[in-house]
Amino acid sequence: MGAPLPGGHAELSGVPLRAPCRDSSWLPTPVRPNPLFAARTKESPEEEEEAVFREVVSFSSDLLPVRYYDKETTKPISFYLSSVEELLAWKPLMEDSFSVALEPLLCRQPPLSSRRPRTLLCHDMMGGYLEDRFIQGSAVQNPYSFYHWQYIDIFVYFSHHMVTIPPVGWTNAAHRHGVCVLGTFITEWSEGAKHCEAFLAGDSRSYQTVADQLVQIAQFFRFDGWLINIENSLSETAVQNMTAFLRYLTARLHQQVPGGLVLWYDSVIQSGQLKWQDELNEHNRIFFESCDGFFTNYNWREEHLERMLGQAGERLVDVYVGVDVFARGTVVGGRFDTNKSLELIRKHGFSVALFAPGWVYECLEKNTFFQNQDKFWNLLERYLPTHSICSLPFVTSFCLGMGTRRICYGQEQAVGPWYHLSAQETQPLFGEHKLPGNSQGWVKVRCCLADSWHGGSSLLLQGVIPPEIGNVAVRLFSLQVPAPHKIFLSLVYKLEGSTDVMVALELTTGDSGSCHVGSISVLNAETGSRHRPQPLRVPPTKLARWAGRCGQQLRGGWIQRCYEVNLRGCLLQDLFVNLARPPGSQEEKSFICRLGEIQVVDANSLLAPLPQVQNVTVTQIHWQWPASEPEEPLGRLRLSCTLHWSYLLLQARCFRVHCWEGTRGSSPGRESLGPEQPAFLGLAFVNQYRVVDLVVEVAGPRQEARVEFLVEPVPREGFRVPQAEWGRAALLYSMPP
Repeated sequence: MGAPLPGGHAELSGVPLRAPCRDSSWLPTPVRPNPLFAARTKESPEEEEEAVFREVVSFSSDLLPVRYYDKETTKPISFYLSSVEELLAWKPLMEDSFSVALEPLLCRQPPLSSRRPRTLLCHDMMGGYLEDRFIQGSAVQNPYSFYHWQYIDIFVYFSHHMVTIPPVGWTNAAHRHGVCVLGTFITEWSEGAKHCEAFLAGDSRSYQTVADQLVQIAQFFRFDGWLINIENSLSETAVQNMTAFLRYLTARLHQQVPGGLVLWYDSVIQSGQLKWQDELNEHNRIFFESCDGFFTNYNWREEHLERMLGQAGERLVDVYVGVDVFARGTVVGGRFDTNKSLELIRKHGFSVALFAPGWVYECLEKNTFFQNQDKFWNLLERYLPTHSICSLPFVTSFCLGMGTRRICYGQEQAVGPWYHLSAQETQPLFGEHKLPGNSQGWVKVRCCLADSWHGGSSLLLQGVIPPEIGNVAVRLFSLQVPAPHKIFLSLVYKLEGSTDVMVALELTTGDSGSCHVGSISVLNAETGSRHRPQPLRVPPTKLARWAGRCGQQLRGGWIQRCYEVNLRGCLLQDLFVNLARPPGSQEEKSFICRLGEIQVVDANSLLAPLPQVQNVTVTQIHWQWPASEPEEPLGRLRLSCTLHWSYLLLQARCFRVHCWEGTRGSSPGRESLGPEQPAFLGLAFVNQYRVVDLVVEVAGPRQEARVEFLVEPVPREGFRVPQAEWGRAALLYSMPP
């Protein structure tokens, strides 16, 4: 990279930023599969809800397009575009649907359009598109993970490809935390200058067509805008058209993508010369005025910040002062001294753009990554205001989107390393806390891969309750949720070591003048705003599907507590976990508490009927012999295929895909007999899934073998759907005569 690279954010003069909350009306319609890929028949009246496909095994090598599929495994992958020609030629295909984000950008408070300083994270790691390119996940040891989302307002995925489309896993994870996601449009060196001349040196139709394609890509894949990074000189005509291009792109994006942003990186100046300024000034202000924000280069000093106060005017927070965490060049601070940079930036009221915070992963020991990651962000915490969750249902298992095994509600599904960014659940506020006063008490909150209730990780609360106090309360989540009349809460936890510590869920409410809270005790008599719900002893019959495990000892030593709270005129503000010594105990008490899941759900949403998975189809079928049995006629086969189905995505957290082989579970609407369960294949975050190298039996002479695929919807409310309500399709296959 020439100078350390890009970022920025602001508001187009006279055009306000859109609120980041989205309804479903803006979402593009995914491309539907061709129903002629396989023949579909109805087997019998009682099986009419199961689609059946027949296939004669063929070993022809039908190649899938390498832009969308890994050529070694045929797994779907994220992709980029390398030229103006590729950008202009792009049109959505069926394969593009794998990269459409399931998660809309969730509402958060304060909204991005508020005038407080913001925090942008620009993710640049070893060229990009590493293990994160595998849309359905991969089996990788010690991958990079980011989980301090509550501090972040904008996430930029950066690479040196001309059109960097963020891998969908990053978009899903960021949106789940209310963080908007930008791709990167970059041109560099002499080749970049040619690209710029191609669309900027002509008439307005040329640059408007490029802008329209960028808007369509962001809209289709459901991310939120672009960082524009021009790192080559521009001709006089091109630089004049660049500002018109920025204005047009910004206006079109605001129309088509609510909350969308276009940011400009400090590189080219208004003369067309490539000359980094390390500040906003009269040489580059014209670009700032044409879009939503400005991301400065990294070699600034405090005098640069002081000069920018006059240049930015009322748009102070739309200037993102760049900080290269690798500390390349002459910078104020980087690495574990990054806090020195932030102190100066916040002193002057600017936003900050952290470039390449993956330094803790790239340059330090992988086996201490989590400790180094927490250390880095803890040093910055005082300069990073958090944002709050503002919608229900709120459900998290604290999963990082990775693990050493997969767990499903306490039951082991698979052993071995895995990494799947879309599977990352909402993360809490991490950190180390000393208890107030002269107390020797402390609490540390950290993620842990050693055990989990659901996914691949859990949240570990470790600390000491000193003799002079009876309990400690740890604030995990900040909320700003107008509360419905009745909510249900759930906590899944277990204690390690000393098990006589009492664990309880607590919440705070706002609008205390009109807020009425029923059936719970007030913990703070002065304000009346902090409450401890009473556990449900007998869950309502109508809520059995959600509360069926409440109050029970679960697999692996986990305990679930459920709570019912009646509210009127209240605002939910914070979620705490309280750990208390047993009554009558006076000695110092150490504790290790592992949290597996927290849920806050509107009671009415639990009564609403769920849509069903429908129209499951099997397409793009590909057969191979296993490598160990190249010519064995009675051995096994490897099957790859693509499943599609219909389901209202806004009601799904994800889908779990399973299979039966042979005749097991072949009758629709019937739960499996005994302890036998269908084999878990993987998670899907769109209405399709690519099955890769599934080992199945070879059909006997003049016989059909059978494999059945089951699609389990996972509702946003966090309960399990009975197997009888899953979508399913069967593939019957025979060997060629």
